[in-house]
Amino acid sequence: MARFLIVRLALIVVTLLAVSLAIFSLIEFAPGDAATVILGQAATPENTKALRERMGLDKPPYERYLNWITGAFRGDLGIAASGKEISGIVPGRLFNSALLAVGAFLIAVPLGLAMGVLVGVKSDTLIDRFLTLGGLVTISLPEFVTGIILVLVLSSTLGWLPSSSIMLPGETIIGNPQVLVMPILTVTGALFAYILRMARANVIEVMESNYVRTAILKGLPMRTVVIRHVLPNAMLPTITVIANNVGWLFGGLIIIENLFAYPGMGSLLIQAINARDIRLLQSTAMVIAAVYAFSNLAADLTYGWLNPRVRLA
Repeated sequence: MARFLIVRLALIVVTLLAVSLAIFSLIEFAPGDAATVILGQAATPENTKALRERMGLDKPPYERYLNWITGAFRGDLGIAASGKEISGIVPGRLFNSALLAVGAFLIAVPLGLAMGVLVGVKSDTLIDRFLTLGGLVTISLPEFVTGIILVLVLSSTLGWLPSSSIMLPGETIIGNPQVLVMPILTVTGALFAYILRMARANVIEVMESNYVRTAILKGLPMRTVVIRHVLPNAMLPTITVIANNVGWLFGGLIIIENLFAYPGMGSLLIQAINARDIRLLQSTAMVIAAVYAFSNLAADLTYGWLNPRVRLA
């Protein structure tokens, strides 16, 4: 297991280096001049030259890349176009996105697993058809459509919740938990349906195995069969899929955070793109890539912990 961890960590480093090079290249070859876009109407030759020097744009591309990537691995993400330290911007945004992701997981995972096991054990019944159809509809709807429906119902019609996560200066998400509700519900919908369908499929597959049929023929109560034989084998691939969805979740939050003006990593990425803030854009994209990579590592470690054959390998 230790060897597996070392190999995976080495692969993560290589992957992040490749991703950083791809991010830098895409931004480097993007049309237009970042300094001119940032300055706007104030873009005189003198101001543009000064800003390019401050942002390091006057240096060769290879030197800018090496300075950025070595600084990133030291924790120095540089300075945004606004003059603020990026290392002071990203942690708060990352924390807000983590709150959103954790809240969605705390609702979707137990509910999805419980409902998935229920409909898997009671396959081809009315409740199975109802929940399976509901899950299919939920998965088919894009996140922004689900979010718009929630805004129309919970905010515009019923007036229970704010339609966006915009807050006054100095306010925080912790002090305004109501702004979390609709973004969390939007994320939870698709995640719950996905987990339900995965758990259902795995439970049905295990229920049809010979050892489960033998246990049922021996007269064991169905509850005992499910707890002792079905769940341990059906939950292994399901939990792995759940862990893998952490990375997907951070990518999907980009749409949801912008829909609700939620101050997370996704909205920060879009702000950096619109402002052509190169350093902020590079750093935000790298942080999201790192979260995705380490989430996949956590999924593999979870699978290895649950599956002795992987640990022995």
